[in-house]
Amino acid sequence: MSESHPSRTLAEFAATLTCESIPAPVVRRAEDLFLDWFASALAGKGARPVESIARFAEAMGPADGPSEILIHRRGSSPMAAAVANAAASHFAEQDDVHNGSVFHPAAVVFPPALAVAQALGCSGRDLLRASVAGYEVGIRVGEFLGRSHYRIFHTTGTAGTLAAAAAVGNLLRLSPEQMLHALGSAGTQSAGLWEFLRDAADSKQLHTAHAAGAGLTAAYLARDGFTGARRILEGVQGMAAGMSTDADPARLTDRLGTRWALAETSFKFHASCRHTHPAADALQQLMRTHHLAADAVERVTAQVHQGAIDVLGPVTDPQTVHQAKFSMGTVLGLVAVEGRAGLGEFDADYQDPAVVAFRDKVRMELDPEVDRAYPARWIGKVRVQTTDGRTLEARIDEPKGDPGNTLSRAELEDKALRLARYRGGADEAEMRAVIARVWSLADAPVVGRFLADGS
Repeated sequence: MSESHPSRTLAEFAATLTCESIPAPVVRRAEDLFLDWFASALAGKGARPVESIARFAEAMGPADGPSEILIHRRGSSPMAAAVANAAASHFAEQDDVHNGSVFHPAAVVFPPALAVAQALGCSGRDLLRASVAGYEVGIRVGEFLGRSHYRIFHTTGTAGTLAAAAAVGNLLRLSPEQMLHALGSAGTQSAGLWEFLRDAADSKQLHTAHAAGAGLTAAYLARDGFTGARRILEGVQGMAAGMSTDADPARLTDRLGTRWALAETSFKFHASCRHTHPAADALQQLMRTHHLAADAVERVTAQVHQGAIDVLGPVTDPQTVHQAKFSMGTVLGLVAVEGRAGLGEFDADYQDPAVVAFRDKVRMELDPEVDRAYPARWIGKVRVQTTDGRTLEARIDEPKGDPGNTLSRAELEDKALRLARYRGGADEAEMRAVIARVWSLADAPVVGRFLADGS
């Protein structure tokens, strides 16, 4: 492998990754992440932007096929299923996130990997191996592109194309040379801009849908001899040149095969943008410690990193539930008034007068310590002025869901059941059957369908 050509090194890793080379704890973590993703996809059922993308995908695909569109319990082509499932899993804001890359791997890796595994009759081990390849590539591309990229670009949409291509390419058994071409074709399709947040537009689900479909396309084209840029990442007119001012090529090959970035991925506890979670955890801790009621708070300062200001700052008066998930004030208002910022709280209470009143008491402030630590660590700090004149402070060093403060399998099962129930994606018995299958996925000779038709 050549460190002077990191795109090639990364492609060779993704193409040659074997089940035997992946440590057992990483495989178990991949199962955890797959369950979390599957349930998040079910929670997208009925959401207007998701249904719009799913209808489009189904109209473009066959009336039936080997790959499962989870929210509609029907089969179609791998492309249609990948696109629909990627959109669905990125709506409820409960899908996973990798801190250092500020990237949501599950929503762009599992949809194409599952769709292609079902179409090819692959085993559970094949699916897990390919998913690990997708996570490792996508996370490293996100880290490589850096903080400057994320200020304008939604990394899940951009790095996600390459993550999807790596996962599908691994299932297709692409050679290292073919995988390099797949990454080149994926990278030239990278897209996703944050401007949609200002308008409460539907683009976020389109970002994951496009990334999954573009990566799948790139891998299949490479298998057919289609060529792509060999230095799509580090080349003079590649992704870094056009999309970053602080790209670090060393991040692309950082301890490949020994550092398993998938195992660093965090689960989302609150049903909101991850940038709100550290402050939400800190405020939750502060209010419990001091037995503080929402109406006893005069002002809240969330001490944050610059990325939080860039993404959350434009959302000052959220007009939809989804936009509210990108409002620091709304999230902290739900935590203060309702005790938590879950799916039900957002749906029922994001415009509640008490939540809105609390929202207007919240401001964000750039904190040098928090900013220096980001994105490797997401520290949460809040400062609260009370109506009786006190100043209270709290901090958390690892938000709930981070690897050092992770969700147990019991907690993941509980979360999955709640997500499945949220929009009627699956009933409890069905979801418990899915959970049992996921925990034994590595032993499944064929992946197959997960949900019965007709519901």
